[in-house]
Amino acid sequence: MPELKSPCYPARMASKPSITIVGPGRLGSSLAENLVKAGYPVREIVFPTAKSLQKGARTLPRILQARATAWEQARFDADIVWLCVPDGQIQPVVRRLESRLGRKTKVVFHSSGALTSDVLRDLRASAASVHPLMTFVYGSQPALRGVPFALEGDSAALQSARQIVKTLGGDVFLVKKEDKALYHAWGTFLSPLLLAFMVTAEQAARSTGISAKEARKKMLPIAKQTLFNYATIGPSRSFSGPLVRGDVATVREHLNALKGIPEARETYIVLARSALRHLPVRNRTKLKKLLKTN
Repeated sequence: MPELKSPCYPARMASKPSITIVGPGRLGSSLAENLVKAGYPVREIVFPTAKSLQKGARTLPRILQARATAWEQARFDADIVWLCVPDGQIQPVVRRLESRLGRKTKVVFHSSGALTSDVLRDLRASAASVHPLMTFVYGSQPALRGVPFALEGDSAALQSARQIVKTLGGDVFLVKKEDKALYHAWGTFLSPLLLAFMVTAEQAARSTGISAKEARKKMLPIAKQTLFNYATIGPSRSFSGPLVRGDVATVREHLNALKGIPEARETYIVLARSALRHLPVRNRTKLKKLLKTN
């Protein structure tokens, strides 16, 4: 497809580095759209094959469609090439890029939360991992303003990444190479495992006869208030319910009631034990004994 010469940001784009996005998935598409809106000249959005381009380009926002190209036709001559492919595809993409990377390219990013910038070392460019601590799913477009971006890499690439994240309205923080896996585990707690917890709670509601749809609707107010309290007054002051009261009898009843939902019961026990270690709990010894014997 022909490159779009957008008239929307001519003055702003002149001072910003050009960018090629490799990988038109949920993250890549969202980043590309935000970059264009922030005045960055996104040269190309590279699909892996002509077939995937034909299938996927029309699902891109209109502002990006004319920038879509297949790997075979891509020039890879932007100032920055940003890999937004799944972790398992980064190394194969790097191998394909070794002979294709244009002389103009000075910096290469990838957006893996778990992998370090070392996976890019074979390319003739400065390298960094630039990972937004945010969830990207089809059907939902999160704003990037205020989103933390975890950065790791060499000084030149980090300087470029900081400026881009600042322009997008995000917040930068650095992660050591040896801490990347732990950082990504933290992020996994915050979205996919949080969602798994909510689905587990939903099973308990469904066992009382409430439909899944109604359960999600009824769970939202208390979940939102709990997160608000956690953010504004801290975990200890936000903690409520039978554990903070030391109500051993009620916790025992919960465990008995959850015997028909083993996964929910197991989750309850694990989280209750965590509460005993990290949150204000009365009757700690009795509760610890109860949870140990169940």
